[in-house]
Amino acid sequence: MSTANRTPWFIPVIYLGGLIFGFGLAISGMAKPEVVLDFLQFEDFGLLFVMGGAAVVTGITFAVATRHLDRAPLTGETYRRRLKSFDRNVVVGGSIFGVGWGVSGICPGAAYASVGIGNYPILWAIAGMFLGAYAQGYWRSRHSTDAESVTETPSD
Repeated sequence: MSTANRTPWFIPVIYLGGLIFGFGLAISGMAKPEVVLDFLQFEDFGLLFVMGGAAVVTGITFAVATRHLDRAPLTGETYRRRLKSFDRNVVVGGSIFGVGWGVSGICPGAAYASVGIGNYPILWAIAGMFLGAYAQGYWRSRHSTDAESVTETPSD
């Protein structure tokens, strides 16, 4: 993303959006792992309504914005679809994310909001997220380096 096209409001709006998101998670109760675990055990479906409401607002926003605006308001970049292949990495990564969500009862965004409402033991889960992200990055850099050395042809 080019910083030349960005409006000076880009960073403040990003922080404001994160703050509103965090307050929304806290007010809705979704920053509490107990609520999420109750949802995953089919005992409380409040999370379904929170996620559904977010999906509806996001869907409408993207439908309207991509039809009526030629560029994103904050970055000045054109709207375009980012297509990703559905491969083994997506399945493995999604599975690990799902297991982590089920075990801890929290996803990354809600984990930070959970700290904001005083749930300090969740810092263990956040540390695990950072450790997992680091391990994945390390593995991926080693794996891509190994793959590159195998595909290189000798220059003799």
